Amino acid sequence: MEFKTFVFYFLSAILVFAALRVITSRNPVHAALFLVLAFFTASGVWLLLQAEFLAMALVLVYVGAVMVLFLFVVMMLDINLDRLREGFWGYLPMGAIIALLMVGEMGLVLGGNYLGLFESSVRQAGADESNVQAIGRLMFTEYVYPFELASVILLVGIVAAVALTQREKRKNKSVNPSQQVFVKARDRVRVLQMPAEKRD
Repeated sequence: MEFKTFVFYFLSAILVFAALRVITSRNPVHAALFLVLAFFTASGVWLLLQAEFLAMALVLVYVGAVMVLFLFVVMMLDINLDRLREGFWGYLPMGAIIALLMVGEMGLVLGGNYLGLFESSVRQAGADESNVQAIGRLMFTEYVYPFELASVILLVGIVAAVALTQREKRKNKSVNPSQQVFVKARDRVRVLQMPAEKRD
């Protein structure tokens, strides 16, 4: 076994373990930390594939920014862990079916590439072309429509998240100036007369 193959299987084992611990960990903080480990290990796999830009982007963007934000949010929220665990086993059959489908898809793709069943039409980067230039050229030429579709899907997700959080009427202390102008003092102030009690 070559050293590169050994490193790939070692990183893949850690990645699968971290991904399983993300969904099976009882503590949300531990789940977020295992997700950080999964992202970091996936960047190592990208490095083995000589995609240095994607590996660094994964570490800087997801591990360095997004996951730190997730970790702070999870630590600040008062999460009821007992309520979260109530319906966990009810989703296990559907989750197992989806996991088996994903494993089957990955097996088809990886097995087809290993056996040479797929014809690769992707142009390899030349010696005078960097990894970032090759990714940018492919992204904005051959894969421009999937790239734009992904951006539209992300935009719809952002709008849906904002719409879901703003469905209920929020109670704030803002006032309407036009209503304040027509308010009379007798409508707001009431003078109470209380008789004094004389104590001996």
